[in-house]
Amino acid sequence: MKRLTLAQGRSFLAFSCLLVLPAIAFLAAPTARAVPSFARQMGVDCSQCHTQAFGPALTPFGQKFKMYGYVWSKPDAPLLPLAGMIEGPSYTWTKKGQQAGATKNFSANDNIQLDQLSGFYGGKILDKLGAFGQVTYDGVAEQTHWDNLDMRFASDATLGDTRLVYGITVNNNPTVQDLWNSTPAWGFPYASSPVAPTPAASPLIANVAQQVLGVTTYAMWNELLYTEAGAYRSLSNSTLNRLGASNLGAFEIDSLAPYWRLALQHDWSGQLFSIGTYGLYARGNPSWDSSGGDDYYTDLGFDATYQYIGSQDHIFGLDTTYIHENQNLSASHKLGNAEHSNDNLNTFNANIYYTYHQTYKGTLGYFNTTGSQDTGLYQPGSVSGSANGKPNSNGWIMELDYTPFGKPGSWLAPWANARFSLQYVIYNKFNGRNSNYDGSGRNADDNDTLYLLAWFLF
Repeated sequence: MKRLTLAQGRSFLAFSCLLVLPAIAFLAAPTARAVPSFARQMGVDCSQCHTQAFGPALTPFGQKFKMYGYVWSKPDAPLLPLAGMIEGPSYTWTKKGQQAGATKNFSANDNIQLDQLSGFYGGKILDKLGAFGQVTYDGVAEQTHWDNLDMRFASDATLGDTRLVYGITVNNNPTVQDLWNSTPAWGFPYASSPVAPTPAASPLIANVAQQVLGVTTYAMWNELLYTEAGAYRSLSNSTLNRLGASNLGAFEIDSLAPYWRLALQHDWSGQLFSIGTYGLYARGNPSWDSSGGDDYYTDLGFDATYQYIGSQDHIFGLDTTYIHENQNLSASHKLGNAEHSNDNLNTFNANIYYTYHQTYKGTLGYFNTTGSQDTGLYQPGSVSGSANGKPNSNGWIMELDYTPFGKPGSWLAPWANARFSLQYVIYNKFNGRNSNYDGSGRNADDNDTLYLLAWFLF
């Protein structure tokens, strides 16, 4: 891989900040990852809103701050709530290297890289209007693009003896606006290696981020019942080009794709429990090719979370989600891109974690993907292919995190924060098999990954 000298690295960082921060201010002007601008705006430390004093996992207070539109602030809050993030350096090792190299400019194994550099507008715009907006330089792809966007208007009303919070959000990633860390946008793992092999299949709802723009309305009644509904539409390729996010091979949504969310939660004695459902229905052109007609996807998800916070000395939690996807692939079948006209895909993710003094955290996660055998969708190929045409993959993720700052009295609070992570991914099955899954002699456990990450916010 290419390595920067210290002088080049400093110049690159300064130059990138000059590009990224003004761009974010422009995107969110009035015309979770955790970011220190939120803490600075409210005059609190990061641990008030996030477990382990670092995002994106939210405490009940953090959920309310997000639901009310990121606008809560102290009187002398900064006029422009800007923040930055450096994800890296990181180190990636896999049990067996990738002969062709992990990606452009990287070696087959033992890669050290800058994962990404981001600028944020995170906070209040007007009294009831706020935003979380992100622009990112991808250190692996070596390009800058717009990233997550969630702009909200929110208010509340009293109905008898109960409170109703309601709002509207404009966002570019289904579930990025969600309050719980069980849905795809903010689910565990919160960071993973950008150069390690990953399974071939995931549901559409997790694959249209930054390719779409949507509007949804939401309401929370009595801090108990949450409802949300709206729709998304694909952005044109010319628009995506200008935003640095063009993807000609992506699924293009035809007309509008409805999105829905329903959840019940109960918050008591330092504990929070929620259970819910969410989903997306989309029809559109595969690979931006309308000659075969439309494909249809229906993603139906179910999720549950539990969080014990208590005095914040000991925090325990569980997040889990299951997504079933029905795939009507009549267009892809006509175009020769799918073996069958109808397939399905199922994904299950769960993780359990423990945090001590919001400084030390251990997480154990499990993931499982199953689906229809389709040699058109899942083809043989070295490392990333499937020899038997199945997407089935499962395994475990173990992660240890250390967050030295972000708490009352921490160094440079609330101006800076950091997290240091050690993650290990174990694959029992990968793209359909546990041995020779790609037809080129690679086994599932050859993709077992050690990932070390230094993550900075300022």
